[in-house]
Amino acid sequence: MISEEKKKVLDFFGQGRKQYKLMEFEKARQFFAQALEIDPEDGPSKVYYLRCKHYIENPPPEDWDGVFVMNTK
Repeated sequence: MISEEKKKVLDFFGQGRKQYKLMEFEKARQFFAQALEIDPEDGPSKVYYLRCKHYIENPPPEDWDGVFVMNTK
């Protein structure tokens, strides 16, 4: 069984992913931040939070396909 806390994290993460795919990075980042408030160690939320921050500062092209390309190792 999944705890109520984990269900909330998954819900916020899912909402964040939806906004991320729509290129609504500020809204998405807020959802990922809410997930991290509940579980600061949630790896996927950490990754997407940082990706949103990157795309807010460096917007992708209009025809962006949702793929994040790593430029550094």
